[in-house]
Amino acid sequence: MNTLERSQTGLNTDLYWQPEKVKVADGTEQSLKQEDFFALLTEQLANQDPTKPVDNDQLVAQMTSFTMADGISQLNTKFGDFASSMTSNQALQASSLIGQNVLVTGNIGHMSEQGQGVTGVIISDQTTQNTKIAIQNSQGEVVRTMDIGTLAAGNSEFKWDGTDQNGNLLPPGDYAVQVQGEVFGEPTSLPTAINRHVDSVSLASAGLGVVLNLDGDVSIKLDDVIQIGR
Repeated sequence: MNTLERSQTGLNTDLYWQPEKVKVADGTEQSLKQEDFFALLTEQLANQDPTKPVDNDQLVAQMTSFTMADGISQLNTKFGDFASSMTSNQALQASSLIGQNVLVTGNIGHMSEQGQGVTGVIISDQTTQNTKIAIQNSQGEVVRTMDIGTLAAGNSEFKWDGTDQNGNLLPPGDYAVQVQGEVFGEPTSLPTAINRHVDSVSLASAGLGVVLNLDGDVSIKLDDVIQIGR
């Protein structure tokens, strides 16, 4: 036989009205969702002045505005997911560059060991005479000069074997490549691009995307690479 719960007064507590538990907003919801909008809209229509009903054009405009805002919000979310996916794919593809050489704009080369040398290209948009390459160590001292002579317009490869003027092997470290020449008798400096070794790949913050970590503790963006495998 089933029994009913009774209070200390002897009355059946199940016969009393039980208040409905209503979830109270705790302030953590900061955005108006689609269901919230339509709930407010329904409440507005239910409590409108019968003598001054809501204008149909105004009602349609409100619904259109919210629908567009909600659509843009969803589009932004999907675009963010797409951008993250693209960055991850770029990082995966860039990982194949680990252990390879990449050609980057600049004049600083790095020797990880004696005799490794530095290679790259000299960039010139016109023929240059009396062209010379000067190699400087990290203290700014010229340790080697090489006379190239006449340099044709375009990109010309160069190679330094890592030795000083007397043929002695120089220690590992960073070395600067300075190229000087003459164009129509006027002295000029020529830009260079240097081959660097890729040690690792990482994902940078602040929208920088994929970063290549080169020998000599130098990091560059993937977009800064001119050529791969030189």
